[in-house]
Amino acid sequence: MKKLYSNKGIIFSLVAPGLFMFTVAILAPILLSIYYSFTNYSGIGDYWFIGIENYTTQFHDSVFWRALKNSLFLAIGFICIQHPLAVFVAVKLDKLQGKAEGIFRCIFFIPNVISVAVIAYLWKFIYNPNFGLLQKILEFFGYQGTINPLGSGTAIWAVLVVLIWHGFGWGMLIYYTGVKNIDPVMYEAAAIDGASGTSTFFRITLPMLKPIIQINVTMAIISALKQMETVYLLTDGGPGNETQFMASYLYKQAFSSYKYGYGNAISVIFILICLLANVILQKVFQEREAQEV
Repeated sequence: MKKLYSNKGIIFSLVAPGLFMFTVAILAPILLSIYYSFTNYSGIGDYWFIGIENYTTQFHDSVFWRALKNSLFLAIGFICIQHPLAVFVAVKLDKLQGKAEGIFRCIFFIPNVISVAVIAYLWKFIYNPNFGLLQKILEFFGYQGTINPLGSGTAIWAVLVVLIWHGFGWGMLIYYTGVKNIDPVMYEAAAIDGASGTSTFFRITLPMLKPIIQINVTMAIISALKQMETVYLLTDGGPGNETQFMASYLYKQAFSSYKYGYGNAISVIFILICLLANVILQKVFQEREAQEV
């Protein structure tokens, strides 16, 4: 067996399918995207090389900066609102016993298995200013006016609520798995020492969840940057590009405005931002671990 796995031909035959799939499905599209970002390709017909014109246009494009700001705002919302709540719920679920634990786990995860189209139209009805559920609830409590959450000034907050609600179950399930993998002996030792629940959470649970938190935070930032389907169906970037995000703006430029080259320039910046965010997060978590040691 050792002789078999030391054979370079055997090693290459095992690695080659994975390398081929990586090249065809990931590397080649990225390289093509970079190439097209330096052209004025519209998606059909002839095109020619225009250098960095797409990138200079991007620098002066106010809608692009608005989309980037909205994406970063969504990432902050995920990190500061969705994830703390997900950790709290995961810890509480871990303390439940029997069928209740499984039932509540399924309830929180249900939004993640519902179609994006269904989610978007469900919330459109909830937010409807004439007959929506939110309007009816406010009227029940005596509110006389009309509220339109998807209108100007409030649309970005309404979209944030939908996206936090929709992705909550997935983040919670990852944290829940992390909590389940913590050795119960540590909690028993803390209880013997007289540690309170709050102290146990900050001294044992949270430190043990750090690798999970790093993964979830990285995924949250990438998810915020590539957010497209729900926003496209819910607001289509409106009103007045108020809810435009990087992925939805990329789609509009590449496939609706027929600026395929410009859309690829946006995608290149998108990849660079994702890589930069990943590097920064790794540095931050490594520095904190070094300080604690």
